[in-house]
Amino acid sequence: WRSLIRMDQEQARRLFSGGAFLVLLDVPQNTEIGIDYNSWRSGPNFMGIKMIPPGLHYIYYSAVNNTGQAAPRTGFFHYFRKQETLVYRWDANNEDVTDDGVTMEMVARISAGIRDIDKQLGAYPYDSLKTWYSLTNHISESLMTRLQPLNQKITSVTQLLTDQTKDHMGLEEQDHMIMGGTFAGVGDFPSLAKVPALSQKDCLHLIKDHTASIRFTAIPSQKHPEGSSPSDISRHNMDLTYTLTSMLTGCYDNGVDDLLGEVQFAFVCFLIGHVYEAFDQWKKMVWLLCSCEEAIATQHELYSSFISVLHFQLKHTPKDFFVDIVSRDNFLTVTLKNFFANLEDCVGAGQDLVKRELNEFAPTVID
Repeated sequence: WRSLIRMDQEQARRLFSGGAFLVLLDVPQNTEIGIDYNSWRSGPNFMGIKMIPPGLHYIYYSAVNNTGQAAPRTGFFHYFRKQETLVYRWDANNEDVTDDGVTMEMVARISAGIRDIDKQLGAYPYDSLKTWYSLTNHISESLMTRLQPLNQKITSVTQLLTDQTKDHMGLEEQDHMIMGGTFAGVGDFPSLAKVPALSQKDCLHLIKDHTASIRFTAIPSQKHPEGSSPSDISRHNMDLTYTLTSMLTGCYDNGVDDLLGEVQFAFVCFLIGHVYEAFDQWKKMVWLLCSCEEAIATQHELYSSFISVLHFQLKHTPKDFFVDIVSRDNFLTVTLKNFFANLEDCVGAGQDLVKRELNEFAPTVID
């Protein structure tokens, strides 16, 4: 935390009084803790993060063993209010944070005495705040709530259940998992602690825990209107404007902003959360947006903003990231080549706006 940006006392006081606080109790030393674009290893006196700017943030963590090897990353999004104090404690049994046992009275007491633990709170790294905003500026609080898993935790490994696990759950617990709600692990359901170790046979019946899945928007499988002629079907399969329009009108409360917000949400979940499922969704949405010749020519504000989103995603990604991941199937090369061709062909009153964004974006791709 000593490497964080230095600021004068007046600025620090202003940020302290206007920012939010994340208090993490009983976190073991050397645990990986991160917020947004930065992560660190916790020290012996670590109790959380202070001066968090109001708005959307992503908190993540990994337990670390005695040899320094980190466990798979777990995290969650939270929309902080001004001067909010968010309190979690470390659950050693599950190597996860939880709000079990964190009462309203405890939160009020910690909030009232926040200055008493000031030296045990690391300062939010304001030098990277602009980077974070550029990667998340379209993600609203409502979109965050809709996309986050029902259990409110985003994990880099697939969460699985067995029939045996379900057999040890009471009806109320099964209903809880089916209907959603907060699920923080075994601590929520004491009966799960009685589940014996899995046998080889049990492993053949593992099922995905749907409460732990990010609730991404499904891309419509039907890419043409009902009753389309064969030639129209072919056209709609090549130009995905109909699919894009269907999503904008039927899937998002805030239309364009929510669609771009999901592109950003998926990217952050993969880049920072290490969730491969999110990378797959990001690819699908980028391919969709790049394959809409008619929409590119008519929805200028959407595509001007989309180019900006892609620009910052590529700009703030490690250079070897796409070399190691994306280029395996040449996804980025093929998709952007198609996009640039459609952009060059677009005509209309707003074409200059879109092409101006393209001229600023192209050097980022080339570099």
